[in-house]
Amino acid sequence: MALSEQERKLLEQLEASLMAEDPKLADTLSGNAEVRVHRRRAAFAGLGFVLGILVLLGGVQVHWTVSVLGFLVMLASALVGIGSWRRVGDDGGQPARPSAGPSKPTPSQEPTSDFMDRLEERWRRRQEGGDN
Repeated sequence: MALSEQERKLLEQLEASLMAEDPKLADTLSGNAEVRVHRRRAAFAGLGFVLGILVLLGGVQVHWTVSVLGFLVMLASALVGIGSWRRVGDDGGQPARPSAGPSKPTPSQEPTSDFMDRLEERWRRRQEGGDN
C-alpha cells in the first residue's frame, strides 16, 4: 500500500530530524555503515591477495615454504574478499527487511517444480507398468 502525499512528507520530516539530532544513529539504521565495513574489508582482502602474490613469487627465490605461505595468504584473502563483496552486493546499500508473509515462488522456480512433478508422474507410471 502506497503512502499518501501527507504521509510521505511527514516521513521525510522525521528522517530529516533524526539526521539532525543523531547522525550516527541514522547512519547505523540506514545500513550504510555495514556496507562501508564490508567494502573496506574487501579492499583490504584485495591488498592481501596482491601481497600474497608477491610473497609467493619472492618465495621462489628464497625457499619453497615461503611460497606456500604466500599461497595461503592469497587463499585467505580471496575467501574474505569474496565473502565481503557478496555481502556488499546482496545488501545493495539497503538494510535487510524481513518479509511480512510467505514468499511466493519466483517464476524461475515454478518451471522447475512443474518439471519435477512431471518426472515424478512418469516414475509412478513406470513403476505401475503403464509406461515403458
